[in-house]
Amino acid sequence: MKHYLVINTCPDLATAQRLAEIVVGGKFAACVNVVPGVQSIYAWNGALQHDQECLLYIKTRADRYAALEEALRRHHPYELPEIIAVPIESGLPAYLAWVDQQTEE
Repeated sequence: MKHYLVINTCPDLATAQRLAEIVVGGKFAACVNVVPGVQSIYAWNGALQHDQECLLYIKTRADRYAALEEALRRHHPYELPEIIAVPIESGLPAYLAWVDQQTEE
């Protein structure tokens, strides 16, 4: 079974925690690490932006990605949320089996 580490940024800790609870509670992901205090610098609408954000590291199965993306898009406050899926090439087999179990529908 294939797995993804999905990266997502949020405007604040409350939003990050709410999204994490939605995706884990809905079995779209097995675990979400919330990393507060991330400094993001990016161009938006022709201007350079500097924002404090929270970063989410979301662990899921590849076959749950579409549902996870839909849940993030539905509940995310950003007009264009960062949602990037990185394939997990290898990992502790017991941990990846746990990810599988936690994301069963």
